[in-house]
Amino acid sequence: MAGNFEMENSKSEERTQSESKSDEPGTPPELTEQTGSSNSGGCCCTNGKSEDTMCSKEEEETENTKTKSCQQEPIILNDKCYMVKIIAPGCDPFEIQVGAQEMVHELHQLLMDKEETCHRTCFTLQMDSNVLDNFTELRNIEGLTDGCVIKVVEEPYTVREARIHIRHVRDLLKSLDPVDAYNGMDLQSLSFLSAVIVEGNDNAGRNKKAGDRDSVDCTPPDYIMPDSEERPLVPLNPLAKEQKSPPCLQVFTTSGWNPPPGNRKMHGDLMYLYVVSVENNPYHITASTRGFYLNRSTQDCFDPRPAEPKHLSHSLVELLQKVSPTFKRNFAQMLKKRAMRHPLERVLVPFQVYTWTSPQIEHTIDSIRAEDAYNSRLGYEEHIPGQTRDWNEELQTTHDLPRKTLPERIVRERAIFKVQSDFVQAAIRGATAVIDGNIMAINPGEDSKMQMYIWNNIFFSLGFDVRDHYKNYGGDYAAYVAPSCDLQGVKAYCSIDVEGLYTLGTVVIDYRGYRVTAQSIIPGILEREQEESVIYGSIDFGKTVATEEKFVELLSKSAQQLKVLPHKVLNEKDKEVELFSSIECKGIRGNDGRHYILDLLRTFPPDLHYLPMEGEEMSEEAKAMGYPKTHRHKLCTLRQELIEAFIEQRYMVFVRHAAFLLMGKQQQKEETKTEKESEKLEIQDIPIDDDEDTTVKTDSNTVESESESKSEKIESESESKADQIDTNANKTDSVDTKRTEKESEKNETVENSVNEAERTKQPSEEGEEGEKQVNGEVNGIVNGKDEEEEEKEKKEDLNPDVEKVAKVLADSMDTYDQNHKEIVLKAAAAAGSLSDTEFDIRFNPDVFSPGVRHVNPEGEYLLKQKQIIRDAAHFLITHQIPSLIKDCLEHTIAPIDGSSLSEVMHQRGINMRYLGKLGDLVSKAPTLSYLYKLIVTEIISRSVKHLFTSYLQGVSPVSLSAALSHFMNCYLSSTSAPQPQKPDEKPFHTHNKKKKNKKKSRYISALGHDSTVWTTMTPAEMWTNIKAEAKEYYMFTLECDSVDSAVEKYHIQKVSLLREFCQKVGVQIALREYNFDNKHKSTFTEEDILNMFPVVKHVNPIASDAYSYFQSGQAKVQQGYIKEGFELISEALNLFSNVYGPMHPEFSACLRSLARLHYIMGELNEAMEMQQKAVIMSERCLGVDHPNTITEYLHLALYCAAGQQIATALKLMYRARYLALLLHGEDHPEVALIDSNIGLVLQGVEEYELSLKFLQKALDNNIKFHGPKSMKTALSYHLVARVQSCKGDFRAALQMEKETYNIYKHNLGEKHDKTKQSLECLRHLTQQAVNLQKAMNELYKGGTKAAVQQFNISPPPMNSVIEMMNIINGILIISLSQKDIEKIAEEMEKDMVGGAEKLQISGTEKNAESLTITEVDTNEETTSKDEESKPTHCEELTQDTVCQQVEVVN
Repeated sequence: MAGNFEMENSKSEERTQSESKSDEPGTPPELTEQTGSSNSGGCCCTNGKSEDTMCSKEEEETENTKTKSCQQEPIILNDKCYMVKIIAPGCDPFEIQVGAQEMVHELHQLLMDKEETCHRTCFTLQMDSNVLDNFTELRNIEGLTDGCVIKVVEEPYTVREARIHIRHVRDLLKSLDPVDAYNGMDLQSLSFLSAVIVEGNDNAGRNKKAGDRDSVDCTPPDYIMPDSEERPLVPLNPLAKEQKSPPCLQVFTTSGWNPPPGNRKMHGDLMYLYVVSVENNPYHITASTRGFYLNRSTQDCFDPRPAEPKHLSHSLVELLQKVSPTFKRNFAQMLKKRAMRHPLERVLVPFQVYTWTSPQIEHTIDSIRAEDAYNSRLGYEEHIPGQTRDWNEELQTTHDLPRKTLPERIVRERAIFKVQSDFVQAAIRGATAVIDGNIMAINPGEDSKMQMYIWNNIFFSLGFDVRDHYKNYGGDYAAYVAPSCDLQGVKAYCSIDVEGLYTLGTVVIDYRGYRVTAQSIIPGILEREQEESVIYGSIDFGKTVATEEKFVELLSKSAQQLKVLPHKVLNEKDKEVELFSSIECKGIRGNDGRHYILDLLRTFPPDLHYLPMEGEEMSEEAKAMGYPKTHRHKLCTLRQELIEAFIEQRYMVFVRHAAFLLMGKQQQKEETKTEKESEKLEIQDIPIDDDEDTTVKTDSNTVESESESKSEKIESESESKADQIDTNANKTDSVDTKRTEKESEKNETVENSVNEAERTKQPSEEGEEGEKQVNGEVNGIVNGKDEEEEEKEKKEDLNPDVEKVAKVLADSMDTYDQNHKEIVLKAAAAAGSLSDTEFDIRFNPDVFSPGVRHVNPEGEYLLKQKQIIRDAAHFLITHQIPSLIKDCLEHTIAPIDGSSLSEVMHQRGINMRYLGKLGDLVSKAPTLSYLYKLIVTEIISRSVKHLFTSYLQGVSPVSLSAALSHFMNCYLSSTSAPQPQKPDEKPFHTHNKKKKNKKKSRYISALGHDSTVWTTMTPAEMWTNIKAEAKEYYMFTLECDSVDSAVEKYHIQKVSLLREFCQKVGVQIALREYNFDNKHKSTFTEEDILNMFPVVKHVNPIASDAYSYFQSGQAKVQQGYIKEGFELISEALNLFSNVYGPMHPEFSACLRSLARLHYIMGELNEAMEMQQKAVIMSERCLGVDHPNTITEYLHLALYCAAGQQIATALKLMYRARYLALLLHGEDHPEVALIDSNIGLVLQGVEEYELSLKFLQKALDNNIKFHGPKSMKTALSYHLVARVQSCKGDFRAALQMEKETYNIYKHNLGEKHDKTKQSLECLRHLTQQAVNLQKAMNELYKGGTKAAVQQFNISPPPMNSVIEMMNIINGILIISLSQKDIEKIAEEMEKDMVGGAEKLQISGTEKNAESLTITEVDTNEETTSKDEESKPTHCEELTQDTVCQQVEVVN
C-alpha cells in the first residue's frame, strides 16, 4: 500500500509543482551535483557495509531518533549514482549524473531545465526502445548501468500539453525578471548575493601582492562609514540598478481566434497564438498535435491554413528562432545569463517569502499571467485527475505511511512536507480571495463577520466571536487570538506524532486587518450537527462532556508526552468523565474512520499572571511586578518550551535532593559497618562464661543504640543539607511567604544600595556597575541568593556516581527497597511532585477553568495541581526572564531585530506579552542599552500592529492605499497634521437607504464599509493610542508623545520602525528614499503603497533524523572530533535534501557548519562554495534582510578574505554592515564584530585611515557593551594599536597597547603569556618610536634622508591579518610541530576509547604548546583565555612548524 500511495501522491505532488501555473523546472543539473547525494560517502556505504546490514541496523532503531548516541557511525543511504548518456533532437549527445533514488520524472524535469533541452516539454524518455514510466525510480529500471543511453523522443501534443509548453516558454522568457519575486508569487524569492559581489569577482582582489594593493577598490559608500546617520533604503535592492536583458518578443499571447472551430479540430488544431517579433513582424501560430507552425490568419481575417513556409517545429522556441533572427540571438544571450546564475537562485522556495520594499515595476501585457489570475482553476485541479485535491486525505494519508526504518521515515517526512507546503500555498490563495471578496460564503444570509467559506476543499473562518462563543473569554479579542493558540496546540500534537491520532491541516493568515483560519475538512463533518459529531470533550466549555474509549486510548499516549495530567470532571449528569486533554479539545470520528482532535487552544496550562482568580495569591515577586493583571482575553497560556524547561528544572531538584539523601545513607552504612567490626573485635577479647552472658548482651545493646543514634544524626544532617540545597535550587517556586518577604526586602536593600552607589560612581565605571546591579537583581529574582551563596553551592559538587544512582532511582520506581522509598518520598515532596512514590510533574489544563466541575474540588490532589501551575508561572518571571538577561549580559545571544528577539524569547518559553517586564529589567543595565532599544522598538511596533488591525477593518477597498499612507504618516512622519488623500469615487449605494439591510452581501467585501473615520486620525491621537496600548498590553510606560520624541528618548531609528511595521502587517512600499523629518510635507503618499501581503503562521514539518544527525555532528565537533563531526553533518545535509528538496531554511545552519569545517581543514574553495549556498539559502528562504543573512554574509567574507579575494570580502562586509544598520543601528555588539573584520581587511590592504575609523568604532562599542576591563576590549585596543603603529603614530599605538597590557595584567596576572606578549609588544613599539625619533632628529640636523629611508615601516602580512580575523570570529588556529601532531593523534585515540572531552598535549620542542579543545564564546573573556597559545602580538609564527587548524565552535 505504501508503494501505491507513494506513486499516487508523487503524481499529485509533481504535477502540482511542474504542470501547474508556470511548469517550473525542477532541480537544475548543477544543483543535483552540489546538494544532492554527492556528499561524502553519499553514493556508497561506509566501511564497506552492505545495504542489508544497514537495513537490519535501522530496524533496531527506536522511533525517537533524537536519543541516538553521538558515537554512532553515520548511516548512509544507498544512493548509487549513474552516468547516463542523453541523446536529444537538435543537439549533441551529453552525459549527466543521476541518483538511483531519483524518479524518471525528476530526470524529465532536469532536462527541461538544462540549457540544451530547456525548450522541450512534450517528450518521453526511452531506453532500449522501452518507454520509461515517469513515476518509477531509476534503481528499479532493468539494465540501467553507467554509460546507458537514454533517448529523448518527441510525443504528440494534446491541449493540456500545448498549454504546459506555452507556459514553460513564457517562464523561460521571464526567467531573469524578478517581478514574480517582488509580487510574492509562484514561490519565487529574491537573492542579491550575485549583485553584491558582481564587481568583486574580477581578478582585482585575487592573489594580491603587497605592491598591487592599490588596485583594490576599498572605499565604502558614505552611509557605511562609522557615525553616519544616513540610512538609505535603495541599496537594500542592488538589482534595481541592473539593466534588463534584451527582449526576445514584443507580444506573446493567445490569439483571439481561440478556441479552434470544430472543423479545424478535425485537422488537429489545438489552439492559436499571436506573436509580434522584435523586428515588429506579426505572426499567427497554430499549435497542433504535431507541433507549431505559422498560419495565414490576420487580426481581421481567420485563415487557419499553413503559411508558406509554415516552419513546422515540435518546439515553439525552434519555430521562433526560424522566423526571427533577433529572437534567436537574444534568446541565446538570455539562456547564457540564466546559466551563469547559481542553481539555488533558480529553484522554488518551499514557502512564499514576501519583501517589504519593491522598485516601481513596469506592468506589461502578459496573457498567460492574466489567464492564471482570472480563470476558474482551484488549486490547479485542471492538471490533476479527480478535479480538486482532497487536502485532508492527502495530509492524513502521509501520516499513515510506515516509519520503522530510516528510508521509510525519509519517504514519510518527504511526503508530509510536500503536502503541507502545497496546502499552505492553497490556503494563502484561498484566504486572500476570501478577504478580496472573490468567494461566496456558505451562509450568505448571516452577518458578514459570521460568514464561513469553503474553497478548494479548505474551510475558512474569520477571527470574530461567532454567536457569543467567546463571550466570557474576551469576545472578539479572544476570537482573534484563539486561532494562533489552536495552531500552537496543533504543532504540539504534530511534534509527538501519535499513531492513529489526527489533527487538521491548519494555517492562520493575517491579511488586510482580518485573521482567517484555514483548515482541512473532516470527512462527513458538514453533513452532521456539531453535537452529533463530537464524541469526546465539550462544545460548551464544560457544561456537557463526552468521552469515547478509542480517544481515551490515543490521548493517554499524547498526554504522557505532553505532560498533560489525566483528570476527572463531572458531566451534565453528574457522572465522572476522565479527560486526557483540555476540556475544549473535541474528538470527532470522521466518515473515513479516523479519530480527529480539534480546538486545541488550551493544550497548555493557563498563565495565572494574566488570569486573576478569586482566592488565588501570587508570590511576592509577582506582586512586585504588578501581577496578576486582567488581560483583554482569558486565553493566555504558557508556552510548551516553558513547560519543558520547568519540568527539567524540577527533575534536577528531585535528583539533587535524592542524591544528597543517598550520600547520607551511604555514609551511615559505612559508619555502622565500621562500628560493628569494632564491636566484634571487642567481643572476641572478652572471656565468655555463664555469668557474663547477660553483661555482654547489655553491652551489645548499648553499642547498637549508640550506633542508631549516630546514624539518625547523620541522616538528619544529610536531610538538612538536602533541604538546604533544595531551598537554594527551588526558591524559585517557594510558597513560604515569610521567606519570600525577607528575600524581597533583601533585594530591595541591595537594589537601593546599588542605586545609591550608582549616583556617586565615576563615569568610566558606569558600565561595570550597571551590569553588577542587573546581575544582582537577576540573581535575587531567580533564587533570592547572593554571590556568596552561589559560590558555596558551586563548591558543593555532587559525587557523579551518586547522582547517576539517583537518576536511575528516579527512572525505575519499582526496584527500590524501603530505605529508597523514604528517599523518593522526600525528594518528590521537595520537587513538588504530584506523586509521593515517583517524580511526577504534569499539568491539568482545566484546573482553573470556571465552567469545569472537578471531582473533589477541595481535595489535596487538586490543590497540588493548582500549585504546579502557580509554580510554572512563577518560574517564568523568576528564572526564564532573568536567565535571558544573563545570556545577553554574557553575550551568548544578541538579538538585532524583532524577529530574532521573539525567537530567543520563545526558545525560553517567554510570551511576548512579557516584553514590558523584560524592558523594565534591561533598562537598568547600561551594557544592554542595545537590547532596551530593541525592546522599546518591538513594543511600539506591536502596539501599532494592534491599532492597525482595527483601523483597517473599517476601510473600503477603494480607500486602502490612502488609508495606509495616512496611517503611516501619523505614525512616522514629523508633520503635525498630515492631510489624508480622500478617494475621488463616490459610493454607488448612497440612495435607497431603506433597503440597505434587506439583502446582505454574500461576499466579505461587506466588511470594508465606506467609513471615513480613518481620515480624522492625527499623529497626537495615534501616539496617545500607542502609549495606552503599550501600557495595557505590555505593562510598559512609553515616555514619548510623538515619533520624534520617541527617537530622541530611546535612540531608535525611524527606518527600523518602518521595517518592523511593514513586516508585521504585510505592507509593501516603494523602494525610494523617504524624508521622515520634513515638518511641512507628509512622508508617504498613495503611490508609495504598492501591495499588501498575508502574514502566515503554519506548522513546519521537521526532518527528525536529519536534525538528530546535525546535533550529533555538532556535539562531535565540540568534543574535537572534526572528521567524525564533518561526516555526521554531511549526512544530515543529505537527509535534509532528501526530505525538503534543494531549498529550505534548515539548510543554512548545516551549510554554514560544513563551510567552517572545510575552512579549518584548509579547503578554502569548498568552504566558499558551501557558504555561498548558505547565503543564498538564507536570502531566499528567510529574507534578504533577515538577521541570519547578516551572519551568513560575514562568514562568506571571512573565507573570501582568506582566499585573497579582498575586494569581494569587503563588499560582503559592507553589505553585512548596511543590513545591520538598517535593522538596528551602530550601537550593537554584532556591528562591533563587523567593524573589527572590516578594519582588519582594510589594514591588510594598507588603507590605514579607513581601517582606523572602523576599528575605533568597534573599540567604542566593545567598551560600551563588554565593559572597559573585558578581554574583548583588550583585543580591540590591540587591533587599534597595530594600525596606528603601521601609520607610524607610535605614541598613540603605545597608549592603546598600554590599555591592552593593563587589562591583561588585571584579569590574567603578570605571569600569563598574553600579559607577557603585550609587554613585549610595548617594548617593541617603544623601540620603534625611539628609532623614528632618532631618524627625525638626523633629518632636522640637516643630514641626508638616508636615516629616514633606513627606517621602513612594513605592512602586516596578509596571513597575520587572517589569523586575527580567525580569532575574533571564534576560530582558533594553533601552531604545532610534527611530533605534537602525532601526540594529538595518540591522545585522540585514547579519548575516543575513554570518552574524554578534552585533549591535552604537552610538547617538548620549542614550539610545542598545550592544546585544549573547548567551547569558545567569541563575545566574552573565555575567547582570550583559550587563545593564550596563539601569538597575537608583534611576533609571527615560525616557518618550521606545521600549521594545524582546530575549530572552536561558537
